[in-house]
Amino acid sequence: MKTHFPGIFAVVALGLAPSLAWAHSLGDDGHDHVTPATGPGFDTPLLRLLAASTLPAASETPSATSAGSTLANRMALIFGPFAPRVRTRSDETFLYVESDAMPDHEMMVGITAWQQQVPLPQPYTGANAWRIPLHPVVAKKPLSAKSHFFRGAIALAANGVPIFNPIKNDGVTDTFLAGELDRFGGHCGRADDYHYHIAPTHLQSIVGTGKPVAYALDGYPIHGFTEPDGATPTGLDAFNGHTTPALGYHYHATRTYPYLNGGFHGEVSEVGGQVDPQPDPVGIRPALPPWRGARITGFTNEAGRRFSLEVTVGSAVHHVNYALATNGSVDFEFVGPERQIRKESYTARSPGERRRPRRDSGVGGPDRGGPSEDPRDGNRPRRGPGGGRPDGVEARPPGGQEPQGDRPAPFVLAARRSGQLVLKSPAVSEGQELPSEFTGEGAGVTPPLSWTGAPAGTRSFAVVIDHLAKGPEMKCYWTLWNIPATATGLAKAVQGVGTTGATWKRGESYVPPHSAGGGPKTYTLHLYALSEAPRFDRPADEVTREMLLRAIRETVLDSAELNVVYTPKGGGLQRPPRRDGPP
Repeated sequence: MKTHFPGIFAVVALGLAPSLAWAHSLGDDGHDHVTPATGPGFDTPLLRLLAASTLPAASETPSATSAGSTLANRMALIFGPFAPRVRTRSDETFLYVESDAMPDHEMMVGITAWQQQVPLPQPYTGANAWRIPLHPVVAKKPLSAKSHFFRGAIALAANGVPIFNPIKNDGVTDTFLAGELDRFGGHCGRADDYHYHIAPTHLQSIVGTGKPVAYALDGYPIHGFTEPDGATPTGLDAFNGHTTPALGYHYHATRTYPYLNGGFHGEVSEVGGQVDPQPDPVGIRPALPPWRGARITGFTNEAGRRFSLEVTVGSAVHHVNYALATNGSVDFEFVGPERQIRKESYTARSPGERRRPRRDSGVGGPDRGGPSEDPRDGNRPRRGPGGGRPDGVEARPPGGQEPQGDRPAPFVLAARRSGQLVLKSPAVSEGQELPSEFTGEGAGVTPPLSWTGAPAGTRSFAVVIDHLAKGPEMKCYWTLWNIPATATGLAKAVQGVGTTGATWKRGESYVPPHSAGGGPKTYTLHLYALSEAPRFDRPADEVTREMLLRAIRETVLDSAELNVVYTPKGGGLQRPPRRDGPP
């Protein structure tokens, strides 16, 4: 479905179901027969600016030898159906693949753990093109993706989209099981760069039966779930590969980890935790923090120029509309559930130049401050006239909160989350409104909880409830540990189970959500299955959330979370949510 944008943007109501499945079911025929729509190619003003301003000039590619050219042509066949969005060239050593990494299929829908990034074209061209060895060499010491390559790509799909390690850069989290991927196995990185984390088996019907759907960056092909004759692969090694008379060594897609090549059978160089060299994505706006409780329920793409993301939080629906302008900038419009609107524009920086987002007038007044264009350049957020906040409004970046001044960033535990451990409550479902009896407007008691799927070796559980408040500040409402390993839940208003620690209010062991206004707020209940109970050398009521999380971070076997929404019933100025999301 296409949404037409009169002028630059329109407030759109996509009307898509807000409860779509969060991940592409591997091998689901509903997604495996996608016909690519020929787009305008990747020669756009934005890409020309990015390539010219941030990448070295491309040098002439030496002519390939006759044998090398034949091999390169054979490898290039899988990329052919995706021209002109994907282009290839070669020399005697490498097949070079150019793309903008913007696939023709729907993106982002189904993600339930979102970091507020959106798909933008990338300048994987010229000197920044992907390179695949024409003559892979068996590694003397093969490297596993379980302990290496947590950054950057490990393979390239036939449609020019890079494929990253299924384990994210924390070294433990399976992105597929954690709900971070869309129905095609992809999401966006910190540079708004779209990429996959599992094998793109939906491309099989396009490239042809028996053909690879991707190439690993060591030069070996990645085939789908079956051999060319339809047989199930046998004898796969730890990297999902094996050797057959017809194909030689090659990798296969699987429906469980590692999903594609689980490492490299061939020689590669690892520098800084990634295969080196490889193309660099280029971001033009700040990387943002996660928006808890947000689900991506809709995405539209109009001719590769105008896009709209539908974001559902509880029962509230937001939209992130953005367009690639003819001058190379990207214009954003953030639309809230009450149709409150904020506009921003970003432009690729010229060499040696740092640009800041241009804020247009909208709901809440012009220029709300916000961070510099590049969050890593050391510049502080731009303030309003005189260095203060315009109209007394809190400064914030597009779509979310960033640390300001000298305030340290909130501590977040990147704990393993397999998806097997599931946390629920009989009183409230994921993303729904917390009943008043568990807030400060009612009895203010702890909610009932239940869980299933605890891993073997669990010796105890811990529970934390927190909320990212303005500033941003991580406020803790409940810390509870030493919960017995035999427990499968906690009763409402539980007493006498586990050990209770400190909250953000001194002297209170549980703080029910309560405020005078400010719109809906998301609270996260975390459950941790531990291999041992934490120990502290201080009284329990002095143990903070941060102390508990740091004490258990090496003993977490698995974790789960439940996001609930609290909307103040009292008075006060109602503004868009001060959470991690737009607008």
